[in-house]
Amino acid sequence: MFEFGRDLRRLFEKARDSDDLGWLELIGVGLVEVEARQQTVDAGRVSCPRPFDAALRASALWREHARRCGAALSLDKAEAAARDAARHAQNDDQAIRAALELVQTTMLAFDLCGGPDRIETALALLKALPAARRGDTAGAVAALEARLHARRALIAGETAALLDACARLDAALHGLRGSHRTLEDDLRLDRAALSLEAGLAARDPRRLDQAGRDLRDLVEGATPEQRPLSRARALALCAAGMAALAAVADDATARDQAHALFDAAADQFTPDHSPLDWAAIQVMRAERETLPLLVLVQAEALTEGGGLILGAQAHERRVAQETERAESIGDLSALLEIESGLRRRLGRPSVAATPLDWAADQIGMAGVALARARWTGQTPQGLGLMLTEAAETAHEQGAPVLAQRARRLIPRPQAA
Repeated sequence: MFEFGRDLRRLFEKARDSDDLGWLELIGVGLVEVEARQQTVDAGRVSCPRPFDAALRASALWREHARRCGAALSLDKAEAAARDAARHAQNDDQAIRAALELVQTTMLAFDLCGGPDRIETALALLKALPAARRGDTAGAVAALEARLHARRALIAGETAALLDACARLDAALHGLRGSHRTLEDDLRLDRAALSLEAGLAARDPRRLDQAGRDLRDLVEGATPEQRPLSRARALALCAAGMAALAAVADDATARDQAHALFDAAADQFTPDHSPLDWAAIQVMRAERETLPLLVLVQAEALTEGGGLILGAQAHERRVAQETERAESIGDLSALLEIESGLRRRLGRPSVAATPLDWAADQIGMAGVALARARWTGQTPQGLGLMLTEAAETAHEQGAPVLAQRARRLIPRPQAA
């Protein structure tokens, strides 16, 4: 037993010194923060033998911590470490690598909190870089640019933009040629998301097949013993795609398969290991099925107060499912209580409230009004304008899923 413990320590020490940070998936978010703090201290020592590499690593560790828990302070520290690395750069290649860390942090800030201006800022930073001489650095630049265009395409939601972004991701993957596994996995996950979106919008089986191949490769390549988070993210996207196809085809078997995939994704880790990943799985799941209310309450609690897109989505899903439960039993007093809670939030927003929180509350108010109308027969007034404004706000903030949710609720004119 003691020999095993020593072997395990040696493996972790070896992993900590490698450039591949995939081993971080095996430790909880609290230990990731400990690693990031220690690396920041080491990078700041006067005696640090390689300050550039140390600062670069500190930036990556803080970014991983932010990705797992959504902490704005961790994003700030990741950015500060990247700027430290830039100051220590001794040649153009190092300057480019430091800039890439800064761009990745900006992209993550968009993924967490929205703001399409962040995408444009990141693309402008990449455009200003000198041409990379090293092949691996040039490949990393192309990959990051392709990932940014993928996010821009998802905001636009247009099939042509999605297909163009897919082509960019294809080219970027080809350019890496197996030199960077973590980056390749990120590209494949982005390509799968785009292919799934484009395939569902255009009913294009080729794109759906591409998404399926990418996700299968990701799931098979990420074992639960080594990369549980990568595996869970791929499984969750598989489940979301299967659930969407099941809804289109009204296929009960496919719905059951989606349910099993969501279960598998959630079983890869506990909520405290990666709070945002766990909450994201529950929110994706709640789009297609009814979850225990306590699960959605926990997902909302893990994501609230930080200006996160996921926080607004979790709140909207929790309110929507509470509304559906109240409507199913004709509990008009419960609907009134839900509405009163939303009005209080809108009337006295917290200091951390964002436009996305406002949009989520508007969608919740509209859902309550529609539920009450189905029981009372009284047509609610002004819902179209309320939901249109909510959808536009979500779109402007870079939250297409929330925007789509608002648009789906907009009442359609009755046929004459």
